[in-house]
Amino acid sequence: MKILLTGAAGFIGFHTAQVLLARGDEVIGFDNFSPYYDPTLKEARAKILAKEKKFTMIRGDILDRPALAKAMKGVDRVVHLAALAGVRYSFEHPEEYIDINIKGFFHVLDEVRVQKIAGLIYASSSSVYGGNDKLPASEEDRVDNQLSLYGQNKKDNETMAHTYHHLYGIPVTGHRFFTVYGPYGRPDMALFMFTDAILKGRPIQVFGEGKMQRDFTYIDDIVAGLVASIDKNYPEEIFNLGCGRKEELMDFIAMIEECCGTKGKKEFLPMQPGDVRASLADISKAKKMLGFEPKTPIRLGVPKFVTWYREYYNI
Repeated sequence: MKILLTGAAGFIGFHTAQVLLARGDEVIGFDNFSPYYDPTLKEARAKILAKEKKFTMIRGDILDRPALAKAMKGVDRVVHLAALAGVRYSFEHPEEYIDINIKGFFHVLDEVRVQKIAGLIYASSSSVYGGNDKLPASEEDRVDNQLSLYGQNKKDNETMAHTYHHLYGIPVTGHRFFTVYGPYGRPDMALFMFTDAILKGRPIQVFGEGKMQRDFTYIDDIVAGLVASIDKNYPEEIFNLGCGRKEELMDFIAMIEECCGTKGKKEFLPMQPGDVRASLADISKAKKMLGFEPKTPIRLGVPKFVTWYREYYNI
């Protein structure tokens, strides 16, 4: 297939592009190389993808409707991963989140309608579950208890996609990602920040007094779910993509320390606004409908990240 992949220079986009290219698809990357975090990491990902004959990178912004429309011409699927991620950044820059995550999503969705593209696969987030206490979180649970603007953005994306499917019959599949990690991961994510601090002898900030739990999901497992959705192209679905395991934050940190070969200095802090104590995905629907089977627990995934980090930064 010929696939337009927005956010191709991002963490999940980069890995998704690699898998699609490896199996023979043509990938048109579309990315604005936002300075939300160090763009040199995005440039490094793009440089790797540029070596592939069936890959083209377009430097463009989803807020630029004409540029997006031009990039989308003639594709079989649109995989929309471009967004401003991260809960805490949304407290400081709410207007950017509305522009990129709401208006930008609308541009992608409406252009899919205009050009009659055969399917849209897009990123949502476990953040839509907000302050829900029920675990594991199921796609059938209510998502009207938002704790952050980011979670609200993603809920709005799901609602918009549902409405467009209802009105125009566009095939749309959303994915609620649970704490994705792995090589070439984002510098603002916990694994990257903890590894960087431990290896450089800085204290690590442990929020929630270390009593938090997360469903950490390795990047290869996330991509497997995305690719399955591209192929299945259901009329309208939302899937949880997580490991389906709840890990203690302190166990996660201990594993990072073991891989780094040294203990980190810890600064225990209270919960941050917009954060949740625990996350855990019910992945039974993805297993049944996508053949989704996570293969990488943290004991295998964390060492892969630390090895990449050491090699990439020559530490």
